[in-house]
Amino acid sequence: MKTYVYVDAFNLYFGCVKGTAFKWLDIARLCALMLPNHRIERIKYFTARVGSRAHDPDAPRRQEIYLRALGTIPNLEIFYGHFLTHPVLMRLANPQPNQNAFVWVIKTDEKGSDVNLATHLLSDAYNRRFECAVIISGDSDLLAPVQVVMSELKLPVGVLNPQKRPCRVLARQATFYKHIRAGVLAQSQFPGTLADGRGAFSKPSGW
Repeated sequence: MKTYVYVDAFNLYFGCVKGTAFKWLDIARLCALMLPNHRIERIKYFTARVGSRAHDPDAPRRQEIYLRALGTIPNLEIFYGHFLTHPVLMRLANPQPNQNAFVWVIKTDEKGSDVNLATHLLSDAYNRRFECAVIISGDSDLLAPVQVVMSELKLPVGVLNPQKRPCRVLARQATFYKHIRAGVLAQSQFPGTLADGRGAFSKPSGW
């Protein structure tokens, strides 16, 4: 089947990549392994550029190298949202006696990616650009666009869930539902060194 894949990058990263040795992830290889009976026509990758933090000043450089690696995949497109950082007054889970139960924290939210993903999914479906859609995400907020594509347009939608916990609402609705496991991630790594129009580059050290 002619298939479009929609990747919620931060859901994928925080769901099954962060803290592992699998950060150098070849999305096309992952799709080939998990969707062997599909012809992957296009992969749409939704993310936002990270900023430098005091505890991790090298994060933007590592992300840029990884985005270059993704750029070597011919049928992959990258779409950007953005981060919004602001102070928020939040309640402590277990305040001590005589301690203020509320503290100010700096909260960073990634904005735009889920909306961008849903918009592209619906636009591509209404224009009949695919025969099957696959979402790489465990975000239940995507339930509504999945339901529209399946019920109104009668097109199948599969889910590859990167989260440790199942997303039951997506699992019940989707045409098929698979969990991304460590063994597949291990088999889906880019080579240590790649090349693009700017020259050769390598997997970031420490990854």
